[in-house]
Amino acid sequence: MQNDNLKSYLHLHLIVFIWGFTAILGRLITLDALPLVWFRMLFAVFFIYWFIRYKKIPTKIPRVIIFKFLVAGLIIALHWFTFFRAIKVSNVSITLACLSTGAFFASLIEPIFFGKKMVWYEIFFGLIVVFGLTIIFNVETNYVEGIILALISAFLSASFAVINSKFVKEYDPTVISYYELAGGVLFFSLFLLFNNNFDAAFFQLSVSDFVYLMVLSSICTAYAFIASTAVMKYLSPYTVMLTINLEPIYGIILAYFIFEDKEQMSSMFYIGAIIILATVIANGIVKSYKKNNN
Repeated sequence: MQNDNLKSYLHLHLIVFIWGFTAILGRLITLDALPLVWFRMLFAVFFIYWFIRYKKIPTKIPRVIIFKFLVAGLIIALHWFTFFRAIKVSNVSITLACLSTGAFFASLIEPIFFGKKMVWYEIFFGLIVVFGLTIIFNVETNYVEGIILALISAFLSASFAVINSKFVKEYDPTVISYYELAGGVLFFSLFLLFNNNFDAAFFQLSVSDFVYLMVLSSICTAYAFIASTAVMKYLSPYTVMLTINLEPIYGIILAYFIFEDKEQMSSMFYIGAIIILATVIANGIVKSYKKNNN
């Protein structure tokens, strides 16, 4: 059992590292954010569909629930759109630093969604995060659009996580993911269709873009989602949460070495980013302590 825990912990770090690499791929792919997300979701649906067939996982669920999954899919699609758009108009470091605020958006959304009371220490930590963001806003004035898009992306990600926390208690996570990604493809397809974007040029992908999209949709989306679900059998939610918070750190370090000058930020940016990341981790530690002592 101890060996399984160690393997799962190392596996989780690999998964988080892969998620951190998602932002790198978003920067490398030359497509605009909308077609990038559409192709990502389409390919991921294809991979998950064959995984479901291989594992013979039943997909029959009530139509009302399917509709809810499809709507949730629109939310995650918009999250990815604003995420990749933020990378395109700013850079990986700005986007990931701001995206790490998702945990605090979740702490604000969850009480409203589940009818819970606000927690004093989450408000306190939230104010510290705002302080960290203020530092970034003041020193990186050239990236205001990217910062705003990344914060919207963080809010959408938190909303999606809160909604999905109810779904995952009743339905298979792989099936949920399959329908949600299909929903994102459906809604974005309708948008692209009505705006006459589905022309020959839309489907002309360069070899490098196609390869990067295949990696993004298969390894960074389909595989990472399924694998992250599997490791939760052996690791505590606290361990999983704390490790996932390393994603922006991995991503920022990768971006620094891969893109060099484009990702070298001012010293005050890194101070603001460290304040945000440290606060997110501290919030997780306090939450775990409170939970264990109640």
